[in-house]
Amino acid sequence: MYTSHEDIGYDFEEDPKDKKTVKPHPNIDGGWAWMMVLSSFFVHILIMGSQMALGVLNVEWLEEFHQSRGLTAWVSSLSMGITLIVGPFIGLFINTCGCRWTAIIGGLLNSLGWVLSAYATNVHCLFFTFGVAAGLGSGMAYLPAVVMVGRYFQKRRALAQGLSTTGTGFGTFLMTVLLKYLCAEYGWRNAMFIQGAVSLNLCVCGALMRPLSPGKDTNLPEGKDPRVLPACSVESVKSAGPLGRVEEKEGGPGNEETLSDLQAQECQGQARHRKNLCALGVLKTMSQLTMRARTGFGDWYSGYFGASSLFTNRMFVAFVFWALFAYSSFVIPFIHLPEIVNLYNLSEQNDVFPLTSIIAIVHIFGKVVLGAVADLPCISVWNVFLLANFTLVLNIFILPSVHTYAGLAVICALIGFSSGYFSLMPVVTEDLVGMEHLANAYGVIICANGISALLGPPFAGWIFDITQKYDFSFYICGLLYMVGILFLLIQPCIQIIEQSRRKYIDGAHA
Repeated sequence: MYTSHEDIGYDFEEDPKDKKTVKPHPNIDGGWAWMMVLSSFFVHILIMGSQMALGVLNVEWLEEFHQSRGLTAWVSSLSMGITLIVGPFIGLFINTCGCRWTAIIGGLLNSLGWVLSAYATNVHCLFFTFGVAAGLGSGMAYLPAVVMVGRYFQKRRALAQGLSTTGTGFGTFLMTVLLKYLCAEYGWRNAMFIQGAVSLNLCVCGALMRPLSPGKDTNLPEGKDPRVLPACSVESVKSAGPLGRVEEKEGGPGNEETLSDLQAQECQGQARHRKNLCALGVLKTMSQLTMRARTGFGDWYSGYFGASSLFTNRMFVAFVFWALFAYSSFVIPFIHLPEIVNLYNLSEQNDVFPLTSIIAIVHIFGKVVLGAVADLPCISVWNVFLLANFTLVLNIFILPSVHTYAGLAVICALIGFSSGYFSLMPVVTEDLVGMEHLANAYGVIICANGISALLGPPFAGWIFDITQKYDFSFYICGLLYMVGILFLLIQPCIQIIEQSRRKYIDGAHA
């Protein structure tokens, strides 16, 4: 689940000129804002839910192409990783084209990736059709959904983001059941083709992302464009202007040819005028797009590459290091659990209620409960965050030793609940870097999560190819995860020691 960047809205503007707007919009915290929540909810179902259900297709790909588990796992991890890694760069499209068109284009690209993957002849084709194309489309459609919720809500932003992100848990449950049914009834190729058609609903979700700034002149009648010229007709020419008066005074058969010539010249003049206006309109549009592209690129570049001061914060660097290893421990079970269940001969029980669905459902409650606990005045957010991390890594270590369905169900439930700490990550990041650098810092965290999701599943498959067990992959990932947590714990102690040392040196010099 990609909630490590779900719960924060990147406040990009549809147009840089709109930054001057200070008057509150009537749809803020109400009205059309709840349509943004609904749109984002379905985006989470279609993108994050389907990606967390890829373990079903991973089994089918192994049987179809007879490739190693490490190589096959790259298909799913590429899709997940690219969705996250391109997150900061999608801001360039949002600044230039706006959230609505970015999401619509992303929906089309995602759907195209699913459809083309249905005709893949080998795993390497899936790398490009599903891993790259569908992953890039997912990133383009996903980030605007988070952006628009953050833009439409101010007072109720946390509630709105929480409601929209629950779509990931529901989507994982629904998409797992749907893909299993489609693969069983129609085969995995037709299942991907059908899923591609379903993904076109991302375009509908994108169409709902109406920008806050009004796009029409309210003084004009609805649907009327002031740039449209009236059509040239004989009646309109005869009824007005000097031509009409000539007809009244000298209405004879000899003047009809003159009148026709004048009418033809007038129509040609208006046609040339229209062409000139169209040419000017095209030039003006190109100029505006160029200006917006330059401004958007400047904002994007300064926002992500001009934030070098973030990396002088050792605690933030430790947080990035933690993110590099934490996310893979959460993604690996989703990709490899369906095959692990087959190895343990628990397929029949897992078909009744998939283990990945248990993680997804309990994850919803984990986000709500951990968020509510962290909001209590007597509870530290950092303490809740670290405790949930320790619980998750402990269950990662225990999972390989459990070979019964009931035991795996309990472990998966604990993994799902403890992974609810992802909803606390925006708060933790703000504590580290402050509100001013929150968006830039979160862009770096997204990339770190994407790298983790990209490398984790293939690493687990590669370990299986060598040892014929998944046990060692969980142990190694859990160990690296623990090292990341220890980095978070050690850095405050190092800072305290350095501050004490500086005070001692300053006191000695004084």
